[in-house]
Amino acid sequence: MTRYLFAWLFTASAVMAQSQGMDPDDIHRLHSVRDVALSPDGQSILYSESDSSDAYRVTSQLMVYERGSGRARVFRASGQGGFHARWSPDGSKVALLGGHRDRFGLVVTDASGRSESLIADVSGTNHPLPSSGERFAWAPDSGSIAFISSVDGPEDDDATGDPVVIRRYLYKPTAAEGNTRFNDNRRVHVFVVSASGGAVRQLTNGEFYEHSVDFSPDGEEVLFISNRESDPDRFFNYDVFAVRVADRTIRQLTRTENAEYRPRFSPDGEKIVYQGTTRGLTSSETTMEDTHIWVMNADGTDRHELVSLDNRQGAPQWSPDGSAVYFTVQQRGSVALYRVPASGGAAQRVPLNGEKRGRVNNFSVAKGGDVAYAFHGVDDLAQLFFGSEKLTHSNRVLLSGRELAETVSVEYQSFDGTSVEAFLTMPLNRRPGSRHPVILSLKGGPHGQIGAHLNHKAQAYAARGWATLQVNYRGSTGYGQAFADAIFGDQNGGEAQDCVFGLLAALRRYDFLDPERLGIEGGSYGGQLTNWIITQTDMFQAAIPRSGISNLISFNYMAYYHDYLAVEYGAFPHQGDLMDQLWERSPLKHVARVRTPVMFLHGENDNDVPIAEAEQFYIALKDVGVETIMVRYPREGHGVREPAHQVDAVERSIDWYQAHFNGHP
Repeated sequence: MTRYLFAWLFTASAVMAQSQGMDPDDIHRLHSVRDVALSPDGQSILYSESDSSDAYRVTSQLMVYERGSGRARVFRASGQGGFHARWSPDGSKVALLGGHRDRFGLVVTDASGRSESLIADVSGTNHPLPSSGERFAWAPDSGSIAFISSVDGPEDDDATGDPVVIRRYLYKPTAAEGNTRFNDNRRVHVFVVSASGGAVRQLTNGEFYEHSVDFSPDGEEVLFISNRESDPDRFFNYDVFAVRVADRTIRQLTRTENAEYRPRFSPDGEKIVYQGTTRGLTSSETTMEDTHIWVMNADGTDRHELVSLDNRQGAPQWSPDGSAVYFTVQQRGSVALYRVPASGGAAQRVPLNGEKRGRVNNFSVAKGGDVAYAFHGVDDLAQLFFGSEKLTHSNRVLLSGRELAETVSVEYQSFDGTSVEAFLTMPLNRRPGSRHPVILSLKGGPHGQIGAHLNHKAQAYAARGWATLQVNYRGSTGYGQAFADAIFGDQNGGEAQDCVFGLLAALRRYDFLDPERLGIEGGSYGGQLTNWIITQTDMFQAAIPRSGISNLISFNYMAYYHDYLAVEYGAFPHQGDLMDQLWERSPLKHVARVRTPVMFLHGENDNDVPIAEAEQFYIALKDVGVETIMVRYPREGHGVREPAHQVDAVERSIDWYQAHFNGHP
């Protein structure tokens, strides 16, 4: 009996030793799928698979999954680069953007990927092009490709001179790289080239930026998006245009006060479907109004919303036969795929993957309505699916040795009776009577959503026995337009209370959560909320704002975009008494109330939320006498993207919290 008991104990201890939660450096081992494209015959699926093993950058390799054999193979290795791959309409070739013999541009391969040639050099711009769509498009006869590339603009600004002279309103890029801290002033235009190479023709020109291209089924025109306001740097307003390939004649198909995005011709060329808003002022960065699916005739007439769904809708795709339009919809932390008849009518959710919680990230529709897509679920990062079948398992080895904590929905009534949903990732290693710290982790946006899908950082916290609560506070998408609008004119108001009320609700419902060991963190708008909340309460033992705003006024004038607060408040800061309101809701004004130790994490080259936002609050906290440190990540913009920096951020966060959780193990 003793021998069998010893054997059982040995086996159990071995299993326990092998099973563990996620480590911070698991980032280097995790892979995810994106950019899915089905071949015209539906038998092959191109996709990109990320690789974070390099310390300084996330790479990807282009893969192809052959449905006949049920196997995936490398189509183009990560060292060669390659993304945004698209099949030719006849299925004989693939076009992609990538490197080729020390050049970068539009590469065309045969269907096997073994023979390739670079047919056109492609250059970009650091000018922000929000919500841009397709980078290139095949002609219907597979004989040519329309693509976007950049050329020098008309400005004589010298961003590298001594002195630097600035004249543009939008003079900053989205993220400063190296010594290029200013807009390169290059304009993005539409070009066309033969699929076999040769002379490149520029179809558009001028001072504007064109993108999101699509060829007409007759091959005569190319759709594109452009902001052609009289002062496009100051007023963001995309419209739909079409340019004739033969003579470069341009037609303007929409002329609205709102924004249009990502247009697509129907297979018969008679209709155009696109994303659109309705309001007269749309922010170029984070948009309060949900995008919906619109359709119009190819000449721009009879423009109307295709379907009525009170939630944010993603980029549309036609079914190959033109009978239906497919698009994603954000819903309560998940992203689902929907289908609506091209003639209009009720939209129906496409039953993918058993309709589990998670996010459909990319999708591609085959003949007959079958769908290939990337799905980020509760138990894996984004993997390739076809219908309900999971085709790739790139994280299987890693996840087989990791115990994943459960994430549950927490619905509650906020201070004013508004229903709010949060997601609680449970701590691992719970036992009777154990108490566990809680990290209130706040998403950015504010107009986005968080869900129950696998979150590496929350799982790394769970492995230490910590819970993580993530809140879809008012202003979030996925809960209807009224909920997204509820933040209007109220930065750091009701949504901040939603977050605190959510934490209090979780503490009441789960007695294993320890109210004496609370942390708070968030990135971007979540960093702003973190900064604000610690000026309103001292209930937290430690705080970690990442890329957060501390002064709404300085942020408005120092960020690369200056229309965000105008949309959020309905006026520019200099109008009326809005400047006073913004200062009143700025965490910096109330810094004397802070008692919580703070660690700032910020990218050195962030032009979305400039690092000066952290610098101001850091010095102010030092003056107040609050324990604080500032961690600045070189080469990083808004958010941390280098894998080594991502690992460092998680490890530093764990150390910061641990040091301030009253010495509890």
